[in-house]
Amino acid sequence: MKSLKHLNKYFLKYKWHLLLGILFTIVSNYFGVRMPLYVKSTIDSFMSDISINSVNDVLWISFKIGGMYMLLSLAKGFFLFLMRQTIIVMSRHIEFDLKNEIYNQYQNLDLSFYKKNNTGDLMNRISEDVSHVRMYLGPGVMYSINIVVLFTLVVYQMIMISPLLTAFVLIPLPIMSFLIYKVSAKMNFLSRKVQEEQSLLSTIAQESFAGMRVIKAYSQQGSTNTKFENAANTYKNKSMKLVFVNALFIPTILFLIGLSTLLSIYLGGKMSFNNEISLGGIVAFIFFVNNLTWPFASIGWVTSLIQRAAASQQRINEFLQIKTDSYKHEETVDYTFSKDITFRDVSFIYENTGISAINHLSFTIPKGKTFAIIGKTGSGKSTIIALLLRQFRPDSGSITIDGINLNTIRTDGFKTSLGVVPQDVFLFSDSINNNIKFGSNETDVSQNQIDSVCETADILSTIQNLEDGYETLLGERGVNLSGGQKQRLSIARSLLRNPEILILDDCLSAVDTETEDKILKELNKTNNDRTTLIVSHRISTIRNAEHIIVIDEGSIIEEGSHTALLNKKGFYFDLFKKQQSDLEDRSGDELTGTSKE
Repeated sequence: MKSLKHLNKYFLKYKWHLLLGILFTIVSNYFGVRMPLYVKSTIDSFMSDISINSVNDVLWISFKIGGMYMLLSLAKGFFLFLMRQTIIVMSRHIEFDLKNEIYNQYQNLDLSFYKKNNTGDLMNRISEDVSHVRMYLGPGVMYSINIVVLFTLVVYQMIMISPLLTAFVLIPLPIMSFLIYKVSAKMNFLSRKVQEEQSLLSTIAQESFAGMRVIKAYSQQGSTNTKFENAANTYKNKSMKLVFVNALFIPTILFLIGLSTLLSIYLGGKMSFNNEISLGGIVAFIFFVNNLTWPFASIGWVTSLIQRAAASQQRINEFLQIKTDSYKHEETVDYTFSKDITFRDVSFIYENTGISAINHLSFTIPKGKTFAIIGKTGSGKSTIIALLLRQFRPDSGSITIDGINLNTIRTDGFKTSLGVVPQDVFLFSDSINNNIKFGSNETDVSQNQIDSVCETADILSTIQNLEDGYETLLGERGVNLSGGQKQRLSIARSLLRNPEILILDDCLSAVDTETEDKILKELNKTNNDRTTLIVSHRISTIRNAEHIIVIDEGSIIEEGSHTALLNKKGFYFDLFKKQQSDLEDRSGDELTGTSKE
């Protein structure tokens, strides 16, 4: 139950729902308890009243009993309705708040968290785990309150009728308590295992849907299906173990309740011969025991709900308690940018792999200039971007804007000024228009603005040639567009922000050199005050930059302009000659209609 303490703040928030629910539970059960008492008094009076000597008298008494019983039932049902409308509604409100809390935490957690956790597991926590917690907050809490209230009222009335018979009837209850205590731990363990398997199942399903093109391309439907089937069978087997425990638990409780009913009839009958209890009292006892049947039979179900909720909440708490953005408590300075961005002796090692990605790196990006980073794969280019975007924090050294440490600059102003086109383009399953508007800092964007940025990104004519134009719906991650089209659309989305700092992270790798040259020329025309950082492994992308640094194994090995670097005849020169040779080979193959293959 320790993990469920996290929910106490929500009980406090919706305290009036909870308190009214408890009140309605008490009133509902009060009318429920009055029903057997009324039957008792009627039977006792019927047995003792010698004036009843005709059929009409019997019918009148029967109608009187039935009418009163119906009124009491209606009163009980009405307050039962109110009980559900307060406690169950409260659980839905808390479910809503908890899902929002989890989603906000998802957005606040840094990139390293998502490198360690898979999407299926995260989806399962916000869906299935929260659903199990909601069942505890609603039915679990409601039936628990109902059991306590009903047990208190019923036992009190039973003692008032016959303390001795009450003691005998309640003998099975300690046995029931012991069984609940022993089985709860088993249920908790099995519930946690079931949830873990369900997360794995969700992950496999999510990855299969996302990678369906690859699965079909390699004709791996059979092996993928086998993997999913094995996971499904494991989940089924563990679920069946939990069901088996439940299946034994509830009949046992019903048997113990039935034993109490038999004791009421047998012992009550013997006591009635000695005038220790009336016939109406025995009937009332049977009613009371039967009133306790469902609440006590539901103990097993409620216990299962609580154990599942505890296991699920523990999984939720695991990442809710993870420290979110470590920069937030240091943010004290409003964002401004008038001079330069400086990396000073920056080093960074990836925690999960131990790879030293950046080693004592120092450079300066002047405002309004085009700065480029080039290097082979794995040289640390994208890590520099991640550090600048505050997705990671340097292990040593500092990153400053106008001499102010990036850690102290408020995130909202800094991120608003950025336009980022990542290497791995992500598009939403939405219209092209909404995908482009996603990049805007403004709510009201004109069509002319959208056309302008699409023209700059050389994607406007492609969109206009589509049957539905801007309203064309994209598949998951833009699956119905080519790689180059997705990259150009991502550039348009970024430009719509009119960013002060534009970061292009190898985002032109899927377009031809002619289109690439056209886009870069258009970018240079649009905003002379904008600072542009271009990261690429192709010299054609960065050759017009005013300053270029060449990265290898996280360190700068060369820097300067395109011409200056060629004159050095070092790594950059060798890379340029190689790429020129590859380009000429491809051009020759296209002209002759041949290929190296």
